[in-house]
Amino acid sequence: MDFREIKRIVELMDQHGLSVFKLEQGETKLELKKGGDLDIKAIQNWISSAPAQQFTPAYAQAPAPSGGAPAAAAELGLPTNVKEVTSPMVGTFYTASSPDSEPFVKVGTKVTADSTVCIIEAMKVMNEIKAEISGEIVELLVENGTAVQYGEPLFRVKTA
Repeated sequence: MDFREIKRIVELMDQHGLSVFKLEQGETKLELKKGGDLDIKAIQNWISSAPAQQFTPAYAQAPAPSGGAPAAAAELGLPTNVKEVTSPMVGTFYTASSPDSEPFVKVGTKVTADSTVCIIEAMKVMNEIKAEISGEIVELLVENGTAVQYGEPLFRVKTA
């Protein structure tokens, strides 16, 4: 199954009002759910904007992507020295590696591009998310244990 086939399935789900789609072909398993915590429009936008050669299905167990790219400040109406770290995937947001652990970051924490800022659990895989920018955390935008969407802002970081 390739990128175009998955894109077409999402479009058909939308056109026909389907909320769940499951497909199994040999070792390939695909399950799509619409509604509830999922933002199908955001997924469709992501699929339509991602180059086909960069798309790797979740079942291929590709290495977890690093954190979401910082959003452009001008587009968000933020000061030019404040950037957003966004979610690179749909999943559950966690501020720490376990319920008893200290959060990776808090407001006021200095981060570098390689600093882990949170974990997003997707398909029972814990993915460490990196800041991808250097600066100081000025705002935490998501509560611990909350479902997040692809591209959803997680943190605001004040850069130098």
